[in-house]
Amino acid sequence: MFFDEAIIHVKAGDGGDGAVSFRREKFVPFGGPNGGDGGRGGHVYLVVNPRLNTLMRFQRERHFRAGRGGHGRGKNQAGKDGQDLFIEVPPGTVVYDADTGECIADLTEPDQRVLVARGGQGGRGNARFATPTNQAPRFAERGERGQERTLRLELRLIADVGIVGKPNAGKSTLLAAVTAARPKIADYPFTTLQPNLGVARLDDETTLVLADIPGLIEGAHAGAGLGHAFLRHIERTRVLIHLLDGTGPDPLRDFAQVNEELALFDPRLAEKPQIVAFNKMDLPEAQARWPEVQAGLKAQGYEAMAISAATGQGTRELLYRVAQLLRALPPEQQPVEMAVFRLPKEDEEGFTITREDGGWRVRGPRIERAAARTFWEYDEAVERFQGLLDRLGITQALKEAGVRPGDTVYIGDMELEWSENTPNP
Repeated sequence: MFFDEAIIHVKAGDGGDGAVSFRREKFVPFGGPNGGDGGRGGHVYLVVNPRLNTLMRFQRERHFRAGRGGHGRGKNQAGKDGQDLFIEVPPGTVVYDADTGECIADLTEPDQRVLVARGGQGGRGNARFATPTNQAPRFAERGERGQERTLRLELRLIADVGIVGKPNAGKSTLLAAVTAARPKIADYPFTTLQPNLGVARLDDETTLVLADIPGLIEGAHAGAGLGHAFLRHIERTRVLIHLLDGTGPDPLRDFAQVNEELALFDPRLAEKPQIVAFNKMDLPEAQARWPEVQAGLKAQGYEAMAISAATGQGTRELLYRVAQLLRALPPEQQPVEMAVFRLPKEDEEGFTITREDGGWRVRGPRIERAAARTFWEYDEAVERFQGLLDRLGITQALKEAGVRPGDTVYIGDMELEWSENTPNP
């Protein structure tokens, strides 16, 4: 099977916790705090491996996790950073956020990489919080959680030439005739159930990468037949060989129908340069019909060539004409990498307060992050968190909203019991 779609879940490493430690040596009074910082959690990257050509790996392996950061230690020893994770994908992989549908990156070049999940920052050790007025802080920070997200991967084949046409027009036969590819070939519709790639070598300096796209029928853009699943593979090609069945009932009608399906799926596909190849010229029926079809295509402004994929007649001339057309195309028509999607910058200190059954919910980037990184076991850490509530205006806002002593206040994953002096976990 050809695996060109996958859903994966990635989790960056959590940051390590900061340490609470004091220097204690004989004859050294007032040693002071020396707790080290936690290490950063590992990032998750997608990186292009040009030797891959499908997303098959992700059918059996869908969960990926980077290394977590090490915890800080005494003597100002910082924790080790978590190991970054590099997930290899084939060239032509488009990455989407599965939850929002936004495009994150379009990976086309060998060794190209994109950061898809950022590791959490390490927590600060108590040595970081020493001040002239608090020379012996007895608290530290927990490490920040690593980013976690679900990604949808979509593979779009990268080929110079796409071979399109109705079912049984001879696309797979043509690919097998001019390349070393060996697609399945039979005399019934939808023999080709997956795109096939092949490389045609014309001479020492000229090679072409061709993609055989499963046959398109009426309604393919909306999911009829097999076209909807594979039409996207045509998007990266620069030139199309539009193959016509010389023995079909009406080749000119087939030509118009396939072009209509291309335009309905993506108007840019209909604008790609096309060379029409009238196939099966080894059969008398096709030979008799060729002059009429050639005249009809010429009247529409399309170049047409007569070939026989089965015998090889005209196939080499067709490829040389395609190579000539490719060289004449301006460079800007080559596939362009999509911009990496960035989330809009959040108001770090902004917050909202909503009433929930049994309590109050406080939401906000900075306060939720602070709650997750607070060591609630240390009284000084709780006092520091209370000070942040005051500075951000959350304490006053809760009072104005009607919070009462004993009410539960939810901040992130924490449940706090509200009191007049400080919230208690």
